[in-house]
Amino acid sequence: MTPLDPARIKRDFPILERTVRDGKPLVYLDSAATSQKPRSVLDAERAYYETCNAAVHRGAHQLAEEATEAYESARAAIAGFISAAPSEVVYTKNATEALNLAAYAFSNATALHGIVGNPRQDPRFVLNSGDNIVVSEMEHHANLVPWQEACAKTGAQLRWLPVSDDGRLDLASLDTVIDERTKAVSIVHQSNLLGTINPVETVMARAHQVGALGVVDACQSIPHMPVRIRELGADLVAWSGHKMLGPTGIGFLWGTPEVLDAMPPFLTGGSMIEIVEMERSTYAKAPQKFEAGTQMVAQTIGMRAAVEYLSALGMDAIAAHEHELTGYALDRLDALDGVTVIGPQDNVNRGSAISFTVDGLHPHDVGQVLDSRGVAVRVGHHCAWPTCRRFGVPATTRLSTYIYNDRSDIDAAVSGILAAQEFFGVS
Repeated sequence: MTPLDPARIKRDFPILERTVRDGKPLVYLDSAATSQKPRSVLDAERAYYETCNAAVHRGAHQLAEEATEAYESARAAIAGFISAAPSEVVYTKNATEALNLAAYAFSNATALHGIVGNPRQDPRFVLNSGDNIVVSEMEHHANLVPWQEACAKTGAQLRWLPVSDDGRLDLASLDTVIDERTKAVSIVHQSNLLGTINPVETVMARAHQVGALGVVDACQSIPHMPVRIRELGADLVAWSGHKMLGPTGIGFLWGTPEVLDAMPPFLTGGSMIEIVEMERSTYAKAPQKFEAGTQMVAQTIGMRAAVEYLSALGMDAIAAHEHELTGYALDRLDALDGVTVIGPQDNVNRGSAISFTVDGLHPHDVGQVLDSRGVAVRVGHHCAWPTCRRFGVPATTRLSTYIYNDRSDIDAAVSGILAAQEFFGVS
């Protein structure tokens, strides 16, 4: 395994060459929100528009044939990246839509339940009063609000696995929270706020014990570590492209063939149909069943370039680089007076997103001082408001690293924290 060379990698990212705030070099530590894009991704999208821009799966001319081939070969490359079959990968516009697709499968199937002759009556998606859906206390809003909505529409109960004081998933109540009335369990693989890497295989196994479907939010894990999708033990897995060097406007839902075939669609219209009559329609096989309308062809081609770039670096090498850098960052932050990391304090089963507070300072003040020095971090509740409430903080400052970061970037952030403490007189 060849170690990463961040200095060389940075040269592939045009945006990292720019300056900010009156000529200061950009130090980008916000990759948990969105990653930057290498030239190969930008070039791939532009080349598509310049050479074969056309609507896919519907034209007989050469441009349409070339666009369709590029679109589907991108699906094969993306599926290969997670050791899946192309037919198991559904394109969505982001991970939020992918998780909504899963949640709407339950509310839509429940709404149609009992209509004689309706083909979308698979009982595993039907929610009755007394049934429940289980999430965790560390979910991103994208993996919480859709399930709240499904429960509100159907009368099911929302339950959650708690988080311990050290930022780990508390599994002591696993067998009671997930019970015989549980229909779906949806949890995050790696927390975007705490950095915690959860034992999703254990939780998914319990879900299957009681006949529930298992869903995993892998937005913060697939970009940062090797993931063989079936080893997670889930029925459905959602993630996004823009956090793994790809374009915005594309996400993914992986599913087992059995579950994808049984799921009712979320969006309907063109491209996802088999036969349309005035009275009724039948739908195409998955994944096309879930891909209504004109597709994001350029984004899929950009994503192919992104997974090729990551694969060339090696996901094992990426994980090792981030693990080392996360340990260094935790040590540097631990040495600062008045700074508290929210989440695991050690580097065991932990990702590179590190949230922290500074005594006497609001996170937005810390972020503003860092920004004035060219250091880009995230401040706020990180779309995980219940997690912030769990730890009694209104918000945190979060730094998150990726392939183009090195120790000097962490040092720049630490210097900025010290400058904020000095500026506001809390040092």
